[in-house]
Amino acid sequence: MKHTIKHLLHIKAPLSDVFSAITDAGKLSQWYTSDVEDNVKTDGSFTFKWGTMFITTKVEVSAEKNKISWDCIDTNLPAMGHMMSFELDENEGKTRLRYTHTGFDDDGDFYSNQNFSTAKYMESLRQFCQTGNGEGYGTTGYRS
Repeated sequence: MKHTIKHLLHIKAPLSDVFSAITDAGKLSQWYTSDVEDNVKTDGSFTFKWGTMFITTKVEVSAEKNKISWDCIDTNLPAMGHMMSFELDENEGKTRLRYTHTGFDDDGDFYSNQNFSTAKYMESLRQFCQTGNGEGYGTTGYRS
């Protein structure tokens, strides 16, 4: 049985700002991890690093549908083939974000850790979009 992480949140910021925060390496480095390698223009990927851990994702952007997908193509974590997606729409003056992370074979420790970490990073994204200050890994605001 496959397992999926899902989060739903509302961000008091324009949809275009949230979209940009998820697709721009400079902004990602403020709310996700400070170590982002931007290869989108050369091979369509981002590499995210947290110390010795890393994930390289193929980035798919559907601007007209306001959907961003990160497909894991290289990693030293048990996440090969995983896909993370962000679907955005406007809802009552806010941007509604539906986050989905698929590819987990079981609901063990890695799944649990990713679920918790993702929740922290989604809140960091919300804070970055609403205040300009995120809590990405390696930033001065990061809570370990």
